[in-house]
Amino acid sequence: MATQYSSGDLLADRRYRYAEACLADGDHAGAADLAEQALEIVPRYAPAWLLLGRAREGLAAQGDDPALREAAARAYACALDIDPDDTLGVRAHLVRLGEGGGLPALSPAYVRALFDGYAPRFERHLVEGLRYVGPQLVCDALPPEPAQFGAALDLGCGTGLMGAAIRDRVGQLAGVDLSPGMLALARAKSHNGRPLYDRLAEGDLVAFLAAEPPDSADLCLAADVLIYVADLAPVLERIACVLRPRGVAAFTVQSYDGEGVLLGTDGRYAHADAHIEAAASGAGLEILSLRPADVRREGGRPVPGRVVMLRRTAA
Repeated sequence: MATQYSSGDLLADRRYRYAEACLADGDHAGAADLAEQALEIVPRYAPAWLLLGRAREGLAAQGDDPALREAAARAYACALDIDPDDTLGVRAHLVRLGEGGGLPALSPAYVRALFDGYAPRFERHLVEGLRYVGPQLVCDALPPEPAQFGAALDLGCGTGLMGAAIRDRVGQLAGVDLSPGMLALARAKSHNGRPLYDRLAEGDLVAFLAAEPPDSADLCLAADVLIYVADLAPVLERIACVLRPRGVAAFTVQSYDGEGVLLGTDGRYAHADAHIEAAASGAGLEILSLRPADVRREGGRPVPGRVVMLRRTAA
């Protein structure tokens, strides 16, 4: 494993584990001290820099000390310097501190690593633990006609939960996901004696859509995927390009009552209704429905969201 993700020193590893335990217990001072001890032993240990930033940020929140916020930002910057692809998800912390430098808060490398590690327990945790019902909500939002969609794209298909929910209503089904681990599970699934997906691709959904032929899809779906996208406009523009006239797109988002887009402490984006409406209008997509929905639960509480259905205008 690359040195930036493993200290390679037993003493530093032990200090880091103790620091993690302190942070979990809310002891930010202890976590910061132990993270600093680990970094004295292994200075280019990116996870310890990230943990030090989180501990300092926690201390800053307790006393509202600008100096501690600046120190947290410096620790995050060190982690990002060691891990420029941001597999650890440092950018999201910098963005919350107003230090993102215009970079997307969630890098493809972070999302890929997150879901590769999550893949083996993904479905059980999501469905049983979080009571996730996104695919069924998306299916329920679709119009009864046409009864069968010719070609459908499952964007951020994961292990195939959305694909399994929609399979009986589509002729050809393609899926794309950043995570090879998720795709391996989706590839292993079948439906009526044939593979669940006719085609699977690994990659970013915007790049995938850009490579698809124009006017080639009747349906685009994204269940609990666009919560990892800040600005919906580029995605909806690409969806509009691949949809045939009168083609339909349906997806879920997290929502909030403010303006624009909000990056939450859970590392996911919440989109205001006005942002969804503006992005859809700019892409040439008509809003057929924008329904409140609780797609899943976090900490025993429902997460406010929307189920959105759009249609490409005839032009």
